[in-house]
Amino acid sequence: MNSRLSDRIWASILSLLLLALFSVTATFNYAPTALALEYNKEILIDADFSERDLTDSSFTKANLRQSNFSNSNLRGVSFFAANLESANLQGTDLTNATLDSARLIKANLTNAVLEGAFAANAKFDGAIIDGADFTDVLLRPDEQKKLCKVAKGTNPTTGRETRDTLFCP
Repeated sequence: MNSRLSDRIWASILSLLLLALFSVTATFNYAPTALALEYNKEILIDADFSERDLTDSSFTKANLRQSNFSNSNLRGVSFFAANLESANLQGTDLTNATLDSARLIKANLTNAVLEGAFAANAKFDGAIIDGADFTDVLLRPDEQKKLCKVAKGTNPTTGRETRDTLFCP
């Protein structure tokens, strides 16, 4: 009987040690995914969001004038009716972002990828779009014409010509 009890105790101790080892390993090898953040209606003038993963975050009606989003992942982000005047969006990934009714006046969109973005009613007056990729972006015809007047360059990520993605004549 003593031998059997001793074996059970050792088996229990070994099980607990393995469970502890597994828990520690799982904790340190866990890579959290980016959490979608909400900045709706916030005043974030001159804020620095550069080189961040903001996937699926929301900046609806936020004041982001002169903010820096350079080289950030903005896939699926909502900038609905946001003020992005003079914002730095250089090298950003705005794939499938919502830019409807956003003010992108004098914004820097150099080498940005806007593929599939919804930008109806967005204002791009004076925006820098060198190398930007507007593939499948929904734009108003008058904004498209304005953008075609200044469109130039090739996007380094997608290899597409800015003028071609805007269907410029």
